[in-house]
Amino acid sequence: MLITRALNAELKTAAQQYPVVTLTGPRQSGKTTLVKKHFPKHQYHNLEEPDTRETAQADPRSFLSSSDKGLILDEVQRAPELLSYIQGIVDKTKQRGRFTLTGSRNFELMETVTQSLAGRTALLCLLPLSMDELKTANIRHTVDQHLLKGFYPRIHAENLDPTKAYRNYYQTYIERDLKALIHLRDLSHFQKFVRLCAGRVGQTFNASALASEIGVSVPTVNAWLSILQESYVVFLLQPYYANIRKRLTKSPKLYFYDVGLAAYLLAIENETQMARDPLRGALFENMVVMELVKYRFNRGQDHNLCFFRDERHHEIDVVIKSGNTLTGVEIKSSATFHADFLKGLKYFEKLFKDKISGSIVIHAGEEHRGREFTVLNYKNASDAFEE
Repeated sequence: MLITRALNAELKTAAQQYPVVTLTGPRQSGKTTLVKKHFPKHQYHNLEEPDTRETAQADPRSFLSSSDKGLILDEVQRAPELLSYIQGIVDKTKQRGRFTLTGSRNFELMETVTQSLAGRTALLCLLPLSMDELKTANIRHTVDQHLLKGFYPRIHAENLDPTKAYRNYYQTYIERDLKALIHLRDLSHFQKFVRLCAGRVGQTFNASALASEIGVSVPTVNAWLSILQESYVVFLLQPYYANIRKRLTKSPKLYFYDVGLAAYLLAIENETQMARDPLRGALFENMVVMELVKYRFNRGQDHNLCFFRDERHHEIDVVIKSGNTLTGVEIKSSATFHADFLKGLKYFEKLFKDKISGSIVIHAGEEHRGREFTVLNYKNASDAFEE
């Protein structure tokens, strides 16, 4: 089953406007499938393959000129020196859509791309499937099935057992790739770190507490966190800052780019366990936050999301910033709406009454659109941007 991706339209537009399109995202999010489908006449090269990489590095000019119809260079961060040659080619030919680059290490790739191809490339990010993409493919699950299966395309397209799929994903890509990237001698401490991160989904990140629990230094924990961010494993939601007479949280909240991976790391293997797990609400919040991020990324935009928390623990799960206006979003895993869900939103409205454009609750139940607030079902979380 080939699932249509929402990023298609933005990818098409970018290729019509720029000589280079750079597509980043987690491994197995569907980058290669998407670009091959979209650019069927482009010659494809995977730079993860040693012989292909050796050929490219030995004679980059010939390699990059091998097809005048266009080239797809997969995992281009493996041969960053090619980018300088690409710069020269696109400056000379001015051909739009000439090169499509993909990579699964964000910082490593972006650093070289922004240096060599500034103004010459569109930057896009493909995350795992969204709810809207699943609905378009007529794939329907319960809340607990969504939390367990996550959103990687192969799991849904091939109906894979999620526990086995994430075990393979974790061992193949995270342990192997990241161990090589940070030159680990003892993998056990890093494994413990990753699993402890899963246990802190939806919480503010505290490097000191983690370092103490694992038995490593704070700089080591921060370095490991950066690697997980760079490799699209974890996502940090930054706090909202405002010059008001209240002390606001400065630490970011921790989420996983894919909730299914977090569930695997928590050893949740079936729907019964998921329904009873004390972190189910946090995993539900993780899923909804990433739905909002995906909606923006699939349109080639920054996510513009943050969260709010003050010293008295008044909190809003997500704040959507749009120009000078703010929309508060509260996320609840309950299928039944309760008036208490609005408590934090009302406090936020009073605090920033001149900036508030709306208040939204996203939960697992029925929808309601009223004058003072909107209630959305999680499967329609992206409607939060339309309210």
